[in-house]
Amino acid sequence: MTTDQLLRQTLLRLDGLGYKAYKDIQGSYEFPGFALHIDYVQGDPFAAPSRLRVVMPQSQAGFPAETWQSRSREIALRDYLTRQFGRVAAAVREKRGSGNSGLIAIAPTSQYILERSALWVTEASVEARFSVGLPARGRQILGRTAAELLCDDLPLIVGRSLLYASLNPSELQRHLEVAEDADWLRDQLARRGLVAFVPDGALLPRQSGIDDRPLKESSAVQFRSPDSLRVEFDRPNQGPIAGMGIPQGVTLIVGGGYHGKSTLLRAIALGVYNVIPGDGREHLVTDAAAVKIRAEDGRSITGVDISPFINHLPQGRSTTSFTTENASGSTSQAASIVEALEAGARVLLVDEDTSATNFMIRDRRMQALVAKEREPITPFIDKIRQLYQDYDVSTILVMGGSGDYFDVADTVIAMTDYQPQDVTEQARAIATQFATHRAAEGGDQFGSLSARVPLPKRLDSPEKRWEKSWHGGRGRGGNRPTEDDRPERSPKLKARDVDELVFGAETVDLSAVEQLVEVGQVRLIGAAIAHIQQHSLDGRRPLPELLRQIAPQLATAQIDRLTPYPQGDLVTIRPLELAAAFNRLRSLSLKEK
Repeated sequence: MTTDQLLRQTLLRLDGLGYKAYKDIQGSYEFPGFALHIDYVQGDPFAAPSRLRVVMPQSQAGFPAETWQSRSREIALRDYLTRQFGRVAAAVREKRGSGNSGLIAIAPTSQYILERSALWVTEASVEARFSVGLPARGRQILGRTAAELLCDDLPLIVGRSLLYASLNPSELQRHLEVAEDADWLRDQLARRGLVAFVPDGALLPRQSGIDDRPLKESSAVQFRSPDSLRVEFDRPNQGPIAGMGIPQGVTLIVGGGYHGKSTLLRAIALGVYNVIPGDGREHLVTDAAAVKIRAEDGRSITGVDISPFINHLPQGRSTTSFTTENASGSTSQAASIVEALEAGARVLLVDEDTSATNFMIRDRRMQALVAKEREPITPFIDKIRQLYQDYDVSTILVMGGSGDYFDVADTVIAMTDYQPQDVTEQARAIATQFATHRAAEGGDQFGSLSARVPLPKRLDSPEKRWEKSWHGGRGRGGNRPTEDDRPERSPKLKARDVDELVFGAETVDLSAVEQLVEVGQVRLIGAAIAHIQQHSLDGRRPLPELLRQIAPQLATAQIDRLTPYPQGDLVTIRPLELAAAFNRLRSLSLKEK
């Protein structure tokens, strides 16, 4: 390994040469206190930035073992250091030439404490992965500027962000404790018969639909649980906390428009993640297998048994293995529920505002006008309790337009001015007083769930031209794959924000997968699907088995096995989001097991 002084000399020598000459600096360099690895050098100043890594021995970084030895704290520490590195890099950045010149950036963060491949902490070392825009004027190397960037600015960023002695210990401790307590609370839910917990004092409203930061206006209302639903916990770090526990079973959230129903449901949907201190939702937690479901006109559906909800279509079309390139609202919502159950969902989150009306309810008057034999749809109201009774799957449903759901609800929460009230008994009394007289449809049981087996075919439209690359690649401390491990080709992958994945020649619309919160999650989805395509599609293993096999690599240090080289821009996902994306591939082919 060469030294930082040699790197400086090389950059000065390259000054004024064509941009491609930057390739000469690829390699590893020993700096005082850390090693710099330049893994990839961009070939053009307007191309994707170069990829670098810094590895600092733990003896130099100095993080006490208690900051990273538990899984919760390790993820929270990595999250905190990623944010710190990004803040310091942004503070010292100075525009240095054309294109991406002068850029030093680590993976962007959000309100959520997530496991990212940008930063790793072990007993031996701290590793940060980041990108650098090597300076240029036009396409001519600015060697002196590059030397200042890598040999002066970078050590400053590393020293201020990756050394324990440089950090605010109380701020870091709070970050760790908030994450650890949230994980502990989430683990307690099932033991207490709950699917979600919303603490007193929580601030649920956000700045806007595209800004997930808390609403700071003085009119923002802090959440307070009704007495009848209040539960208490004693957290391991921050002690006692009380708030609203949402029980297992069927829960309705009702109330007038603009009173906070959907705001509460969205907060619950994102309660599968931990959030940063000061967000207002730090201690709001939801069952880790909760899935938001919505109608999705136009989506692709492949081989899904939607017969529990939709049957006897005209012309005798089958719904036990339903396939369409252009789903309706009702068929898409039915398929999304069945797919979520197949992937292991334990809680369904549904908002009537984003649901198909004919999927949700068929009232007595419509039943009288359109006989059941002429209506293929069994509405959700007739399946919601069966889901809980037959499969132990709970549902939280926002419903402002149909009191028919009072008949099937275990708990009814009314939102008024963003505050909840337990109106379960009133709803039951109303249901008794104003009987709907509608006939239950769809039988006494939910119906069977069939495992589907993806067929062994390429999912990325192989008629197109693909990049060649290494797969099953080198992880931290791993070895380069052998020639036998080298695939013939791998698909082009590109994430366009959190709602779109380019996979080969196909563009996958993920806008309805509402629990994706960072673009790095979409990148990981693409890498995981490519890995499954290469290693696991044998025509024998059902989709749930494929998900179980790859699950450890979605949220641990094994994440590097999914990519050709160590990447710093991947963010952990649940198998549930991977399944949702997989099921939206229009190239997917399946058979029933």
